[in-house]
Amino acid sequence: MPAVETIAQLFLRSAAFGKPDQLLVKEGAVWQAVSSGEFGRRVGQLHLALGRLGVRRGDRCALLSENRWEWAVADFAMMTAGIVSVPLYPTLTAEQIHYMLEDSGARAILVSTAAQREKIESLGGRLPSLENVITFEEEAAGRALALGQLIGANPLTDADRRHFEAAAAGVGPDDLASILYTSGTTGTPKGVLLTHANIASNVVDSAPDFRPDDLGLSFLPLCHIYERTLDYAYYLHGITVAHVGVIEEVPEALAAVRPTLVAAVPRFFEKSHRRVMERMAAAPPLRQKLFHWALRVGFESLPYRLEQRPLPLGLAIRQALADRLVFSKLRARLGGRIRQFYSGAAPLARELLEFFWAAGIPILEGYGLTETSPVVSASRPEAVRLGAVGRPIKNVEVRIADDGEILVRGPNVMRGYYKMERETAEAMDGGWFHTGDIGRLDADGFLSITDRKKDLLKTAGGKYVAPQPIENKLRQNPYIADAVVIADRRKFAGALIVPNFPQLERFARERGLTCASAAELARHPQVVDLLEREVERACSGLAQYEKIKRIAVLDREFSIAAGEITPTLKVRRREVERLYAEQIDRMYQEEAAAV
Repeated sequence: MPAVETIAQLFLRSAAFGKPDQLLVKEGAVWQAVSSGEFGRRVGQLHLALGRLGVRRGDRCALLSENRWEWAVADFAMMTAGIVSVPLYPTLTAEQIHYMLEDSGARAILVSTAAQREKIESLGGRLPSLENVITFEEEAAGRALALGQLIGANPLTDADRRHFEAAAAGVGPDDLASILYTSGTTGTPKGVLLTHANIASNVVDSAPDFRPDDLGLSFLPLCHIYERTLDYAYYLHGITVAHVGVIEEVPEALAAVRPTLVAAVPRFFEKSHRRVMERMAAAPPLRQKLFHWALRVGFESLPYRLEQRPLPLGLAIRQALADRLVFSKLRARLGGRIRQFYSGAAPLARELLEFFWAAGIPILEGYGLTETSPVVSASRPEAVRLGAVGRPIKNVEVRIADDGEILVRGPNVMRGYYKMERETAEAMDGGWFHTGDIGRLDADGFLSITDRKKDLLKTAGGKYVAPQPIENKLRQNPYIADAVVIADRRKFAGALIVPNFPQLERFARERGLTCASAAELARHPQVVDLLEREVERACSGLAQYEKIKRIAVLDREFSIAAGEITPTLKVRRREVERLYAEQIDRMYQEEAAAV
């Protein structure tokens, strides 16, 4: 079988499967199958239409859309034409979009909805290079052309097909495939240049453990390389893909399409775990007792399962009973067919991993960055070590620098940052990509991530505090939804606490506390006292300088719209510290006054 070296080749290989259900698309309340043939027809027609509009090989074309099957149509139309895609997060503001369109010099953009189209229209004539706007809406609007009208309903002619396949064959491994703008947790977004070879090698070398009857649920943003590369792997291996546009629809999609493969991020698992524990806390005592007994059995069985050893007879009987009475019901809420969850973007707390594995819900952690297309290391079903993010994948080298930074070298590493020569040179110093993450490799080659190099906080006393492990501990508490550790240049470590408001409301009702709003609840002395005690308990095993001495309780969750978290749900630490500077200062002033 010929090697796959470009995304164009990957698409042609995918089309050859001739699947009747290449995609599952939700039409109203019903999920409909779209065949490989129809998918390929639409890709081919849009490929040709972009050419008629004057968008040529090497030109930039942006894509502003939530997850949906038209996203994949547009992406493959570009990839097979040698057009450079510029995927944009649908949550971005018009001004943020303006920066990326202007920086990339995009000649065209595809948008999903009227709301996204209006963002582009609001920019007026400030983007002279932007010549065409194409909307996924049914009808053309304003200056936008309608995708359906460009594609039409006609099949490709033989001449069209020859032109399409020749163009796809002409795309080379070293051709630029995409400019992906980083989410900007630490500053101005940088345009990451990924070639066809970067992405295609990563799809092939990560070699996921797929089966012919698998079904992948795709709900993480396709504009991020994590879900996009995994989706490419689905297509390459002939796996059916179901797209979900908004995370609120994921529970319904899990039940309706019953996927076997799902990629998620730590916050998804944190919230899922919290919902389970909240339901159990409200359950009758006998049911609670049964649940906790089943968990103990699951934890006892876990070492055998991870090492793929048979269970002793007595434990096997108890495990089968626990699975039938408890764990099968948990899995049913996820559709009942999950074979593998994939977790990336940030380390997942070990306690969460143990919980899901004990319940028969495997989570395979991996590690990567936009700059590495993205996979650097990945756990495999036969090689899982909880707390590690797997071994480096085929053809990718990893070493640990003297200061603990993870360095990467391989065919997946980006060409560089667009129009940023100094930043590229710094990132690629010595021929290795400097990830900015701190980690370690154990004797068996498993990689563990301990923190972000730039996130290490140095107290006024000269002690370094790694915030992520502490924040992960705090998020495990049923009363805490999120936490951000504050310690840089401070006398001690403090924390901003985002409460789990449903759990706090239950706490307040049980004690007869009356609070008219979330803000009033967050300020109530009994609530603050509860959270202080819970934080102290969570930090009991930490070194003295790592323990949280003071907290500030916030009255709402962090949001993408406010700029506090990225579209991939990572906390923008600098922005959070800026927005909550008053609460942080007050926290330390109150401590000083108390002393």
